[in-house]
Amino acid sequence: MASSLSRWLVDPKKNPLAAIHKKTVSSRLRRYGLRYDDLYDPKYELDVKEALNRLPREIVDARNQRLKRAIDLSMKHEYLPEDLQAMQTPFRSYLQEMLTLVKKEQAEREALGALPLYERTIP
Repeated sequence: MASSLSRWLVDPKKNPLAAIHKKTVSSRLRRYGLRYDDLYDPKYELDVKEALNRLPREIVDARNQRLKRAIDLSMKHEYLPEDLQAMQTPFRSYLQEMLTLVKKEQAEREALGALPLYERTIP
């Protein structure tokens, strides 16, 4: 029961409030030219850092460029021009598959009692 309720709460196709939330997040990400996966912080979660290390260099470079552009626009109190905002794809994922794989490997390591791949400390 609880899982079906939680799935309904976060599904934008079924819950109108979730749809409104998704639309709001999308519009805010488009203003700065970001994608949702850009919001993951590799300094906060080491699995994200490991997933970013495994991605191709071009994808990581594009992510860094989007973040730099967003910081620049934010500092100038400006948004992307409307024509560029229309071209943005805020929910096209590039990190989720690799992040899922890293978390699965980490869980498997813990289940086998193996040493961790990296020290799991947060600064």
